[in-house]
Amino acid sequence: MEAVYVSAWRGKDKSQELERLAELAGEASAEAAHALSEPPAPPAPPDLTAAAFFDVDNTMMMGASIFYFARGLAARKFFTSSDLAGFVWGQIKFRLGGRENKEDIKTHRERALSFVAGRTVAELTSISEEIYDELMADKIWSGTRALAQMHLDAGQRVWLVTATPIELAAIISRRLGLTGALGTVAETRDGVYTGRLVGDLLHGRAKAHAVRALASREGLNLKRCTAYSDSANDIPMLSVVGTAVAVNPDGGLRDVARARGWEIRDFRTGRKAAKIGVPSVLGAGALAGAVAAGMAYRRR
Repeated sequence: MEAVYVSAWRGKDKSQELERLAELAGEASAEAAHALSEPPAPPAPPDLTAAAFFDVDNTMMMGASIFYFARGLAARKFFTSSDLAGFVWGQIKFRLGGRENKEDIKTHRERALSFVAGRTVAELTSISEEIYDELMADKIWSGTRALAQMHLDAGQRVWLVTATPIELAAIISRRLGLTGALGTVAETRDGVYTGRLVGDLLHGRAKAHAVRALASREGLNLKRCTAYSDSANDIPMLSVVGTAVAVNPDGGLRDVARARGWEIRDFRTGRKAAKIGVPSVLGAGALAGAVAAGMAYRRR
């Protein structure tokens, strides 16, 4: 009985530690996003208390942004071809299984972003700009981008929310004309990466923490906000806003969306995308893993 009690207590401690790291990641991401965000463009009078939050991989972009980023970095000799092959295998396992293994996530967190240790933020930002132009610009879902533009036209701010490093996420956001991005924050000292994360990956519950923290900073009313994602991993984020929309959903998210009455949009088929209905999407409000995950195969 004592052994069972000790095991349960350790499990509770571990759960609390993971929650603390997720909260720290969310707070750090919100702080960085606030600092990097662009002021809202004016086509419509600003709606200051409503916003939209978009996941990236398979929601805003076809495939995984981190895979394209990894390809670009491999071409620039940041790591070896075997590292890239390991990353691809990890992505295959994730897509087939639908969810990351908890131990894999722990490993990813411990090794995350070690490959950039000693590199400067300016260098990685410049390279990210090049990689976006080379590999990502033509991978944006036109249907999802139209949804984002709809919110902008309504005077609302639009944020990306992704486990991808915030520097890359901010570039994607800027190229799409969005407000800003929440992403995984890597620790830096004097403009140089240390190879460690601030908190955890911006994944799962951490995304929900980041959205709440940003809403607090920006004066948003979450009941008037909308969130979009393809993955069941983002149910915590989808659940903190007034309107949740499943875009290109995996099986788990599709089931939850149907059960909760969330709207479903699927741009993956050859059928012409349904006409965007402003009342249905703005309603109450008016794409795996990350470099950190993918580069788990790159040991410090």
